[in-house]
Amino acid sequence: MNEISGGHAATGRRFCLVVSRYNRVITERLADGARAALVRHGAREADVDVVRVPGAWELAAAVRHACRAEYDAVVALGCVVRGETPHFDYICQGATYALAHLAVTEETPITFGVITADTMEQARERVGGRHGHKGEEAAIAALELCDVVEKLRRGVR
Repeated sequence: MNEISGGHAATGRRFCLVVSRYNRVITERLADGARAALVRHGAREADVDVVRVPGAWELAAAVRHACRAEYDAVVALGCVVRGETPHFDYICQGATYALAHLAVTEETPITFGVITADTMEQARERVGGRHGHKGEEAAIAALELCDVVEKLRRGVR
């Protein structure tokens, strides 16, 4: 049996972070954590672009276009917090399905760093609190996926 797995090398690769502005206090921390993780693993600041969109709903449209640019991976970052209406459910479901569809149809690796929380406190716990840092995790996943996809394209075992 041969096993293919990815590493965490970012050197020489270009990344696009597509970041929702809605719930900015959380999404800025997601973006900062993702950028720091990529740089910590060898990416140059100049090789990490940040694209801002209004909200989680708009992430998929920008991710789709970013996939057609010269990036090695695209990281979608956003935060949706439950309100008093079903709007939360529609936005979360639509954004998740659209990004999942892109992840399996686009050639460029895409990772999901969208927090869906019932409260702002829950969201804060996911950007450096007791539940880790979802921005960093999405960036590290992008590194691993880049490596796996590259190996699979070359047929390396």
